[in-house]
Amino acid sequence: MRIRRALISVHDKTGVVELAKALSRFGVEILSTGGTAKLLRDSGLAVRDVAEVTGFPEMMHGRVKTLHPRIHGGILARRDVPQHLEELDKHGIPPIDLVVVALYPFEETIAKPEVTLADAIEQIDVGGPTMIRAAAKNHASVAVVTDRSQYGTVLAELEATGGRLGDAMRSRLALEAFTRTAAYDRAIALYLGRTAGAIEPATTEFPAVVSLEGERQLRLKYGENPHQVAAFYRFAGGPAIGLAAMRQLHGPELGYNNLLDFSAALGLLLEFDEPAAVVIKHTNPCGAALGNSVGAAVARAKASDPVSIYGGIVGVNRVLDMTVVRELAGIFVEILFAPGFHRDALEELARTKKKCRVFEVPCDRRALPARLPEYRSVLGGLLAQSTDQADLDPSALKVVSKRAPSEAEMHALRFAWRVAKHAKSNAIVLTTRDQVVGVGAGQMNRVDSARLAVMRAREVGLAVEGSVCGSDAFFPFRDGLDVVAAAGATAAIQPGGSLRDEDVIAAADEHGMAMVFTGMRHFRH
Repeated sequence: MRIRRALISVHDKTGVVELAKALSRFGVEILSTGGTAKLLRDSGLAVRDVAEVTGFPEMMHGRVKTLHPRIHGGILARRDVPQHLEELDKHGIPPIDLVVVALYPFEETIAKPEVTLADAIEQIDVGGPTMIRAAAKNHASVAVVTDRSQYGTVLAELEATGGRLGDAMRSRLALEAFTRTAAYDRAIALYLGRTAGAIEPATTEFPAVVSLEGERQLRLKYGENPHQVAAFYRFAGGPAIGLAAMRQLHGPELGYNNLLDFSAALGLLLEFDEPAAVVIKHTNPCGAALGNSVGAAVARAKASDPVSIYGGIVGVNRVLDMTVVRELAGIFVEILFAPGFHRDALEELARTKKKCRVFEVPCDRRALPARLPEYRSVLGGLLAQSTDQADLDPSALKVVSKRAPSEAEMHALRFAWRVAKHAKSNAIVLTTRDQVVGVGAGQMNRVDSARLAVMRAREVGLAVEGSVCGSDAFFPFRDGLDVVAAAGATAAIQPGGSLRDEDVIAAADEHGMAMVFTGMRHFRH
């Protein structure tokens, strides 16, 4: 199909002059509106105003300009239906072969923290999506371009064919057009739901129908296993947060499991404001520590389990320097991430850890939205919940044992609680005030998790004596507490709420342990 007439109306004007000049070289008549028309004229191009075609001026501050039969008739007329062509001729409607529209920046507008509802509403495009949908519907006769990233491909085909766009190109552009308008409408609906009260906040109730829009960010090496294919999508229509904000600096391509572990590591690291390091293996923490520097924190995190760190994910929440690189010398890690890297550290990693994937990613919990939904697929459906961002409220802690924890024990209990939150249930975590000592996670009963945590600590040569115990959910029986107490743990933190709480409290008192209840559990399945 030869392009003879194009309508161009874009908010993002990057590259549009070059596109219009190329079209002009093929003898294409250009129709345009408002600021786009002015820019093209100022660039020396001949442009026909849409108002000249419609016979109506732009009005209501530009709200009404292209919503007219002389525009939509020119877009929607089927070239293979004689009656349509006769009606175009009868009413003096010029056929439009190419529609180039970049929508008002609604998504960018609502991402600004100071945006008001009135500001957002003014950035809801009406004429643009209508033209896009009309052109996409009639893609057998009309081509539609919705993003500047498509300009190069379109121009390349025009150059190769002498001003024509083939069926395959028009079909692909139509698919991308409907994808764009669907994402645009979804962003508007979600925003109005949050601000106008049409949908309850995610922390209380979810809408009756949920529609998720994702943009493929990466093709992955493979899925959980080599025979599975996989990709990573970032949520469309919002700011880049979490893994969507990652930037790979070095190393091979990612796999599905890499990203699962990366997400778990970042989630744990975001718990800490102090210089911290975490080590994740199969989504469970096998090491975590605080320090006066991230180098010191990495040394302690590595010592938490120097065996399991091999092939793990390591993250720090400060700029990564040579001390971290030296601590990890000779250890293979799948992913190493930080909010920034010293140049010498990055150069040394590129030289010595060629198979390590190195990522820069924001590690600031304050950048996360207050309400962040979490989705997980199950056979035949989708689960949704609010992300567990709840922090420990010191005022809500209840000392239930005869002995209250010391100040040092309370610091350690807080640390243990944060780590236990990110271990698979049933989770038992033994720590000092700044280092994980042993972890038992993902077991079918809590006493086995307790035994595993003690065993792991002793196997790597860390003392359980003087440590504290964090349990992600209540002790259903006293046996799990007996295990860690016998090994030398001096204090425990748990939600409470078991039918046998009194038995567990009595066990703590027998062992001389301090115990606090949080009133909140952190199951992680």
